[in-house]
Amino acid sequence: MARRYVPRGLRFRRSGICAAEAEMPGRGLWGVTMRERMKAQLLRRSHPQRLTLTAEMHNRKLPPIAAPTRLVQIVLLADAEELETAAACFGENAGKHAVVACGDACLVWERHSEFVTYSFIVPGAFDDPFDDAPFAPLLEEWLDRMPGEIIRSSFMAFERAEHLDARADVPGIWFNANDLVVCDVHREAARIWSDFRMHGGFGRTLVSVRSDEPRYLPELAQSLLELGNYRKLALLGLPVAQTHGGALRQIEKELAEISHEIDAGLRPPHQMLHAISELGSRIADIMASTRYRMSATSAYAAICEERVHTLDAVAVDDGPTLAGFTQRRLSPAVKTCASFVQRLDDLAQRIAWTAALLRTRVDTEIASQNRDLLRSLDRRNAMQLRLQQTVEGLSVAAISYYVVGLFGYLFKSLHALVGWPEVELAGGLMVVPICGAVAWMTARVRHGHQ
Repeated sequence: MARRYVPRGLRFRRSGICAAEAEMPGRGLWGVTMRERMKAQLLRRSHPQRLTLTAEMHNRKLPPIAAPTRLVQIVLLADAEELETAAACFGENAGKHAVVACGDACLVWERHSEFVTYSFIVPGAFDDPFDDAPFAPLLEEWLDRMPGEIIRSSFMAFERAEHLDARADVPGIWFNANDLVVCDVHREAARIWSDFRMHGGFGRTLVSVRSDEPRYLPELAQSLLELGNYRKLALLGLPVAQTHGGALRQIEKELAEISHEIDAGLRPPHQMLHAISELGSRIADIMASTRYRMSATSAYAAICEERVHTLDAVAVDDGPTLAGFTQRRLSPAVKTCASFVQRLDDLAQRIAWTAALLRTRVDTEIASQNRDLLRSLDRRNAMQLRLQQTVEGLSVAAISYYVVGLFGYLFKSLHALVGWPEVELAGGLMVVPICGAVAWMTARVRHGHQ
């Protein structure tokens, strides 16, 4: 008789044990053992990077902050050794992100592939949003412990909208009015002021917050900081492209000259091959030294576009916005870097084509020389064959002459003894058979060697 399936909860109730008791540690021993076995199996079958990737999704987040508050961030370019030195300051388990309490303030440290960031957050009301006095002790303590070179330093102040709306002198006090960018972001949840210039070593950004959502301000601050950081890092590729632009023009000129020389045949092929190989090595050296920076510029520019799109900036009084400023400043630099990479690839391809063309010409000349050499060898072999045949004919005659002479001595001896045969008659009759026999034997020997 087939056994009917009964849900576990019903089995518990029939046996007098409720489901809650079965799930409680110490009471439902079977239920606890099952959960432990399930967890052990999940851990045993987990991918080695599962926990690391899950933690990565929650890394690099600012702690909860609320207006009014101020933030100073230092971004430093660092090599692999300097990145390890920076991480060592926060303990062995720091990984890529750490938050350190500094009294009422806090420090947020982040590690990236080629740079690190130190963000100092000081909460509380303020009269002057960009007064750096609260940050001076923090920077004095940490600046000497920051490895690498500073690429960007930002000073951001967050204030409630009702406090800033009462002040009409915001642009003239803290920013250069000619370069000021004012825009609303996230559907007017906040308003941003910045002139993107250096003031006492820091770039300034003032944010008027209208949203009451507790998680909004950290996300907004993170987006604004990342937009500025990646915009500055993307611009690192521009001086690299400009520095190597002259070298590319010189290589293009030399390649054009070599192509003309190949067409006109002005120099020996081996000299032109050497010159092309030298151009190829120079291009390879430039590609090796610039490829990473150009790829990083492209990646950083893409991140900037994503951040601009996420902020959804809207102009205030038809003024400039973050999107317009970013496109106007960043887009030409990124296009210059993309053009530089395209020129590098085109030059490398043209050098390869030119080298292949020259090798084809050299191979054709070598094939022509080999053909002429083979023809000369054929003619020489034919002459040797005819000479050999002539020598064979002469050899037959010479050998036949000596053999007939030997038979003549034999006939003379017989004639002296018995009076027979007639020497001249017998010698004449033996010429033809002897010549035939010698010719036949010579042909046998030649065929034997072949």
